[in-house]
Amino acid sequence: MPKVGMEPIRRAAVINATLMCISRHGIDGMTLDKVAEYADCSKGVVTYYFKNKDNLMIESFKAFFAYYGLKINADIQPTMSAADMLEVTLAHLLPPLSDETQGAINVSELEGTAKMVIPLEDQAKLFLHFFSRAALDRNLQEVVSASYSVDMQGLMKIFDYGKATGQMKVEDSQSAAYGLLAMVVGLSFFRVANVQPLNSEDNRSICEDYVKKLTRG
Repeated sequence: MPKVGMEPIRRAAVINATLMCISRHGIDGMTLDKVAEYADCSKGVVTYYFKNKDNLMIESFKAFFAYYGLKINADIQPTMSAADMLEVTLAHLLPPLSDETQGAINVSELEGTAKMVIPLEDQAKLFLHFFSRAALDRNLQEVVSASYSVDMQGLMKIFDYGKATGQMKVEDSQSAAYGLLAMVVGLSFFRVANVQPLNSEDNRSICEDYVKKLTRG
């Protein structure tokens, strides 16, 4: 059993190691032994927190999705305009291709959200691995549904705020949030598949144009 006080640190290290392992080897290539190696711990520590590979995969999937919401909530300030809030949201959900991030994967809040990072290349790989598996796995589908329901609620609040303050032209906040989120997911898939717009621009400009059309002025 891990030492008292080490539980959150060990658990976070195992989750980070799992995401790194999946990014490098895929879900099928991820094993408890490899995760233990990446986390610099014993296999016993891994199984102490996560009973088996399926449980570890699901918990890592949840942490991967939660990462984005935590980063967004940390950067959004109540004094921002609705447009600025959406800009912060898109900056995390679909970062500009030029904003390459470096470093090891860290989806833990233990040292603060500023220390949380997933390099863009790893984001793309994890997105592909998880969604490919979710297409056939009911448990992962439930994780996706729950995560995006939370994201939808967050976007709806921004659109409601923009509508209430006259900053945005939104008739139905729920439809606007659903459309933007669906666009982000679709564009993310296109990025991973290297399907480029005909004008060769960063495809996130499509989201930016969508938001501009909703902004008054």
